[in-house]
Amino acid sequence: MNPKKLIILFLLCTPGIWLSAQTHISPRSSINFNREWKYMRGDIKGAEQPTYNDREWESIGIPHSFSIPYFMSNEFYIGYGWYRKLFRLTEEDLSQKIFLEFDGVFQEAEIFINGQQASRHVGGYTGFQADISSLVQAGDNLVAVRVNNIWKPNVAPRAGEHVFSGGIYRNVRLTKKSPVHIDWYGTFVTTPDLGRNQGKASAVRVETEICNHSGKDGEYRLVTRILSPEGKVIATVENKETLAAHSAKTVFQTTKRLRTPSLWHPEHPVLYKVISSLYKGKELLDCDETAFGFRWFEWTADQGFFLNGKHLFFKGANVHQDQAGWGDAVTEAAMRRDVRMMKEAGFDLIRGSHYPHAPAFSKACDEEGMLFWSEAPFWGIGGFQPDGYWNASAYPASEKDYKGFEESALQQLKEMIRIHRNHPSIVTWSMCNEAFFSTPEAIPGVRHLLERMVKLSRQLDPTRPAAIGGAQRPLGKDRIDLIGDIAGYNGDGATLSDFQQPAIPSVISEYGSTTAERPGAYIPGWGDLKKNDGWKGLHWRSGQAIWCGFDHGSIAGSRLGKMGIVDYFRIPKRSWYWYRNEYARVAPPEWPQEGTPAQLKLEASETTGVQADGTDDVQLTVSVLDSDGRRLSNSPSVQLKIVSGPGEFPTGRSITFEKNSDIRILDGQAAIAFRSYYAGTAVIEATSPGLAPARIEILFEGAPTYEPGLTPVAKERPYQRFVRKAHKETVQTFGRNNPTFSSSQQEAQNAGLAADGNSTTYWQAAANDASPSWTLDTEKGLILRNIHVCFPKAEIYRYVIEVSEDNERWSTALNKLDTTIAEQEAKISFKVQEAPVNARFIRIRFVNKSPAAIAEVEVSGIVRD
Repeated sequence: MNPKKLIILFLLCTPGIWLSAQTHISPRSSINFNREWKYMRGDIKGAEQPTYNDREWESIGIPHSFSIPYFMSNEFYIGYGWYRKLFRLTEEDLSQKIFLEFDGVFQEAEIFINGQQASRHVGGYTGFQADISSLVQAGDNLVAVRVNNIWKPNVAPRAGEHVFSGGIYRNVRLTKKSPVHIDWYGTFVTTPDLGRNQGKASAVRVETEICNHSGKDGEYRLVTRILSPEGKVIATVENKETLAAHSAKTVFQTTKRLRTPSLWHPEHPVLYKVISSLYKGKELLDCDETAFGFRWFEWTADQGFFLNGKHLFFKGANVHQDQAGWGDAVTEAAMRRDVRMMKEAGFDLIRGSHYPHAPAFSKACDEEGMLFWSEAPFWGIGGFQPDGYWNASAYPASEKDYKGFEESALQQLKEMIRIHRNHPSIVTWSMCNEAFFSTPEAIPGVRHLLERMVKLSRQLDPTRPAAIGGAQRPLGKDRIDLIGDIAGYNGDGATLSDFQQPAIPSVISEYGSTTAERPGAYIPGWGDLKKNDGWKGLHWRSGQAIWCGFDHGSIAGSRLGKMGIVDYFRIPKRSWYWYRNEYARVAPPEWPQEGTPAQLKLEASETTGVQADGTDDVQLTVSVLDSDGRRLSNSPSVQLKIVSGPGEFPTGRSITFEKNSDIRILDGQAAIAFRSYYAGTAVIEATSPGLAPARIEILFEGAPTYEPGLTPVAKERPYQRFVRKAHKETVQTFGRNNPTFSSSQQEAQNAGLAADGNSTTYWQAAANDASPSWTLDTEKGLILRNIHVCFPKAEIYRYVIEVSEDNERWSTALNKLDTTIAEQEAKISFKVQEAPVNARFIRIRFVNKSPAAIAEVEVSGIVRD
């Protein structure tokens, strides 16, 4: 904990308000536990034992990923990894309860203390605590963590389109508490009267879970203070509670009504604090701090979203958590930079796609002023297989896995809500994303689980609605969009007739899906929508969120992964500048041009006061300049190297950017996050053959000082794209429930009916459509194998089937414009031995006066990276 914060918390936790220091301080301490770990990939026999020799293991810091260095490969290591760390405790420490708190481990963690198992947690995106009190000793102790990221049929998620690298990829803390204490994330703060009073006044309701792990019954006092944004105590409430030995209870407290509170809003994200102090007599046993905000909101079906009584059509972006080099193992500072980048471009909502993000991410949304859609890890992907490798049916295909999977999804939903419930930025809990990508026989299970999740969400937090994200399928009687309180429609769901002004509030939870390398074009990238579609429903939709904010690693390949408006290295594409101009009214810069490179420029997001504890880092950006200092688009090879001092790149002490590699320099710029686990000044130099170099100094603090020759330095980790051992390329099938688009449609015969898996339903163009067409987006880059088109009945259809990678340039796969033969289906097979036909989109165009109707389209192919 920051020493200044500790002093302030100590003063607030003493009886009275801002009293002078007493002879005791709060027994609770929370110690950053990210530094000085040992790591080895693989399942190592005996690694949990203190006697095991880990001298040859890699010295690493947390956050860490099995996959470091990682640069958007569609494949990644799957298996085990071990982590070990020594720590010391005193005899006094042993009188307390001692916990290890993990913010996230993907996805199964087994915690061992001094050779004995202390805890196990399954679920890759939610934090947990391990009680290690009974296993520690005075003096040296060893914690060993056995982690695996092996796909399990009964653990959520079973599928997704990003990557699933293993590791302790979020913060770890060692926490010491009195045996009688406030539980882990045990405080829940609400402002129940705020909406009724239109923001003019509200009491603060605080639910506090207290635990008695001692062997004695006792009487305790819980004193709860509310602090203004300036740090002044503005309300106090006190309860006396009797607590039996080895028991826990929830204490409910309500303050006096506070008048004219400052309201939290993206334009003014004002935060208050709750200080919870637990006493036995005059002895302070525990003290905890919880930030919260005064704000109220309303989601309506007919008028959209209201925040603090005012209409707000939010402009959102979907955001994954991973970044170049480090993969999922990013720091708190890197998360905050992501939030700030979306904020700078004028966005005011982030959808946490598609899993619970770190507590630090929610905190950044609170403090930077960003609405947050928090999502549980239940989702699917098109082209799935029944089981295996995160490309499975979202809901289990086998009945034996039903119960375990549902309990896993409910457990992680419960953990998400408990951990994040006090963040004012969060305005909904989302149950899923595109869970309809399940085998047809599993759809009843999907509906049943969503109903259970919605019920649990409402029980755990009645102050926020439960959303069904990615609810644009299935159509007909199996619809899932109305199960919750809010419906989120992805892609074509915003245009389908079934989902126009539904009976509940709705959002366009994804639009765009436009693949581009940086710099890309200066366009919004509406992608699967047209601009008019994007703004359609402005008066009744609550808002919309682009897919997506940042490039990310994807098991479906880089074509899907490169749909961000910011690239993987966190350099904006030109579409980001389009949004900044449109939403924030900031004109774009002058684009760099080709020229004669003469020098390099090296910049850092921060240069001083950078913490060396795994929570902080800096973003380094290198630019190519001409002799006059103008930025150029030339992209020569550039190396960043640590000349002296502490620190590491994901590749070790240096990193090289090249135009045609995964570690790329494009449009005259490259960037990477740089961190250290030791204090001192890091001197970094950027070089390129024939160009004047550039240097920068970064001052790290808050850790032992780096001593050349004595301090362990980061292992050199030369990048090599991970490739699984030889495996057969899988032919996947697409069509059912993928996005569809049409030039027109007759009432109740919308485009989605031609890809719903039901040949008795069909799309039909409007009678006055002079150029009827229907398009399927497989959402993948495919090497095509087969296209199968079924028509409602045998007639003389005159049409052409075309394929495209970008929805702009089309090539003909089958031409039936002059046919006179009545048919009910068409089949195209692409021969393996011939030149591959690559495509993402399939389009069928009919000539005027030909019947224009399709019952079903199925496409098969191999997903390309």
